[in-house]
Amino acid sequence: MTEHTNRQFAADLEAVRSQFLEMGGLVETMIQDAVEALQTGDLTLVDQVREHERQVNQHEIEIDERIGLLIARHQPTAVDLRTLLSVSKMLTDMERCGDEAEKIAKVARRLHEANSLYEPVVELRHMARDVSLMIRDMLDSFARNDPVAAARVVRNDKQVDKEWKAALRHMVTYMIEDPRSISKSVELVFIARALERIGDHAKNMAERVIYLVRGDDVRHAGLKYTERAARGELDSPDVTSSIAGRDTEAS
Repeated sequence: MTEHTNRQFAADLEAVRSQFLEMGGLVETMIQDAVEALQTGDLTLVDQVREHERQVNQHEIEIDERIGLLIARHQPTAVDLRTLLSVSKMLTDMERCGDEAEKIAKVARRLHEANSLYEPVVELRHMARDVSLMIRDMLDSFARNDPVAAARVVRNDKQVDKEWKAALRHMVTYMIEDPRSISKSVELVFIARALERIGDHAKNMAERVIYLVRGDDVRHAGLKYTERAARGELDSPDVTSSIAGRDTEAS
């Protein structure tokens, strides 16, 4: 590519990265607003979540189009192509995070409109805060090309999984003790499950950051393997990156 073309490609690539970060910021806000609506009954927040969801969808379409044009026009290689392909995959996960946040907001509306005296039977703020932080930390690792920070997001997903299981046990117990709570408890199960899925999507995106920077595909690998890949230790002569090595570290 000529110098002019190189400059244009760099500018376009940065525009893709910036728009993805903006999209991620909207999703983070959606999660926080949806859970706040659940806890407080402020249904204006539900409308905000739905509006942001439309914006997230528009970002997905625009970024996809930009990526396609960049690949067609410049035929990037090596790291640049890896970046574009990684963002393309991450777009799907980010959009699905937005979908899950909208689901939470819709359930919050149903619960509060059905019962003005509704109070949550289980506290989900902590779980929501954790998945919001996972999104934020993933975006930060992407912005700084920091695979070690991305690996921490992967590790944090295990804590969210524990919180999901604990919330489920709590709600099942509550339903057994008070059958009148079954309907709203089931709705809360859906919300907790949505939060757990957001954590999964954040983990997927963090794994993509590691691939983007290191070139190592850590999907379906164990946490130890992922963290070693993030630190760049898989290139060491005494470390194997075989599938067998990945399988023995799966956890």
